[in-house]
Amino acid sequence: MFHAARFDDLHAVIRRAIRRPGFPSAIRPRVRAVTLVLLTAMLSPLATWAQEQPTAVRGGLQWGAGLGVGTIREPYQGVDDETIGIPILFLENRWLSIGGPGVDLKLPLASPIAFRLRARYEPRAGYEADDSPALSGMEERKPGVWVGAAALWHSEIVDVGADWLVDASGYSEGQRATVSLQRRFPFGAFSATPRIEGIWLDRKNVNYYYGVATQEARAGRPFYDADSTVNTRFGVRFDYRPEARHVLFLDLSATQLGAEIADSPIVEQSSYSSVFLGYVYMFRTGRPD
Repeated sequence: MFHAARFDDLHAVIRRAIRRPGFPSAIRPRVRAVTLVLLTAMLSPLATWAQEQPTAVRGGLQWGAGLGVGTIREPYQGVDDETIGIPILFLENRWLSIGGPGVDLKLPLASPIAFRLRARYEPRAGYEADDSPALSGMEERKPGVWVGAAALWHSEIVDVGADWLVDASGYSEGQRATVSLQRRFPFGAFSATPRIEGIWLDRKNVNYYYGVATQEARAGRPFYDADSTVNTRFGVRFDYRPEARHVLFLDLSATQLGAEIADSPIVEQSSYSSVFLGYVYMFRTGRPD
């Protein structure tokens, strides 16, 4: 498992390096964005990838590694989209599931519903004032570490996931809860997995990342005190498996921001989309059931 303080220390080193005199200011946001994504990818890749993999791995281990290319979009005003390549890593055994920027600890409870303790690191959350002229004069908003509980339920009709997480880093002191529905439709070597997610963010969470404090207010950027809100995300994942160990995938998603975020004076658009394309080679070791 990772330690949040180590990431914060490394981020601080990166920030100091790119702010030194002589470092090209035009590429500072790009260097920061690429570094944060790579740091997270070294831990694990996409949360949706882990949720779609088989979980009945007993007495052994299965894992996958590969490469992907994704378009990273930001809702903040003036922050450019980024297209970068990242490594992908997925790991699953009887007790742990690593996939996406975090770790799940599986609880050994006899129930149709699988319960987990969850930790997530959010490297893409937040901003620095020099990320965009529209953010000039704003205090830095730092990425957080979120911990809590999750539940997963598989049925013949739909897979249901839910989690409730709190900001363990203490930056926002906020909470969030997510409910997701997805269904995989196989077509021979191809499969399609549409999904929908509702993400509730409490007032502290929304205010930290999208609010404008009194001392940050400027002409054209008024004081903004937000309330809790709900984001809605729609997505679909296409997989192609020419062989059992080889997976090509395309993941598309669109997020509709809640009104309390969309109305923020530092937010440019009420919705945004993302695209991710990648290849994973699935390794299998031990004795999976």
